[in-house]
Amino acid sequence: MTEDFDLESLVNLEQSFYDSGYSDGFAHGRIHGLIEGRALGREKGFEMWEELGFYEGFALMWQAVYVDQGKENDRAFNHIKHLLELISQFPRVNPSSSDSSSNLDIPKLFRQIRSRYKALCSSLGVRPSLRAYSDTQTNEQSLEDELDETIDPKPKNSVWNIDRGPSGGMSF
Repeated sequence: MTEDFDLESLVNLEQSFYDSGYSDGFAHGRIHGLIEGRALGREKGFEMWEELGFYEGFALMWQAVYVDQGKENDRAFNHIKHLLELISQFPRVNPSSSDSSSNLDIPKLFRQIRSRYKALCSSLGVRPSLRAYSDTQTNEQSLEDELDETIDPKPKNSVWNIDRGPSGGMSF
């Protein structure tokens, strides 16, 4: 009944289980990380383009107004031109490592676009609106509006006059 039992194989038993579990977990995490990364990239990319589209439409609308009024030498018109130039520099496709635009600092360019938009709004006398609207926000009041009401509470004008009848009921 003498069986040869190799004790050397028991020494590496824990490490072999660890290595096996690590490689399985790494492969699983890589697959799910790629899936979640693509989804997050799409979502954030859409949010960025939604904001850039708003800025571009805003600038194009004010550019048309200023051209129509013949105010091409105005300070606001200069801000409009610079904003549209910055937006045109923003990459339209995902830059790859072999592309020359891969050295472009996208967050820096995005900050410059936001700053130019704020400067344009300031020169126009328009309050900048940097919020993205969604279905969930339609019934909610924004933090900016709440802060404005605490600083300068104004009575809200109603669209229809509401007359209370003699019975206390409302009629329009």
